[in-house]
Amino acid sequence: MLIYEPTHNNIEKMTSKVALALEQQVQAQDFESSMELDPFSLFINAIRAEQTRRKYQARLNTFFDYISIPNSNLEERCKIFVKNCHDNGNSKYAINCVFRFIVHLKERMNRKEIVVSTIYNYLKPIKLFCEMNDIEIKWKKITLGLPKEKKYAEDRAPTIEEIQKLLEYPDRRIKVIILTMISCGMRLGAWNDLKYKHIQPIIRR
Repeated sequence: MLIYEPTHNNIEKMTSKVALALEQQVQAQDFESSMELDPFSLFINAIRAEQTRRKYQARLNTFFDYISIPNSNLEERCKIFVKNCHDNGNSKYAINCVFRFIVHLKERMNRKEIVVSTIYNYLKPIKLFCEMNDIEIKWKKITLGLPKEKKYAEDRAPTIEEIQKLLEYPDRRIKVIILTMISCGMRLGAWNDLKYKHIQPIIRR
């Protein structure tokens, strides 16, 4: 009967193969973890418009303020919230937080501080954040008691008499603002991003 007795060279080869396999496994795990996006990145990359992105971040911060997530930067607060969800039954913790926030917003609405559309605007970034981070919430169930959101604005185009009245204001800057908005149909929020370089003179020959 032959008995296999490993030589020094064979032991070295086996050891190097095991070490190489372990190293490759560690590298694969490191690559996998580096490919994982943090909760904030998943949330922010789902928003296309820059202005919407700013509003969503501000409203998400308001939500975190109310549920007492430690006051750090938004990225860290997102991580803390997701961790709390995983540590406390995932959706149960999130549902409890969102429900308390809705009750708070309804109380403000009853005091005439905000309107119902504002409540829905606060819930939109929370809903997107939860969806992007696989936090399941039955939104229909927890928003059942909210009044229906109006799908139209209670505004109208100004009359000629109202425009003339506004143009009588002595500050010449008001005249420029009013005539610009009327001529191109821009909204008030567009002034935030408008710069002098965006204005091009029309040269008539």
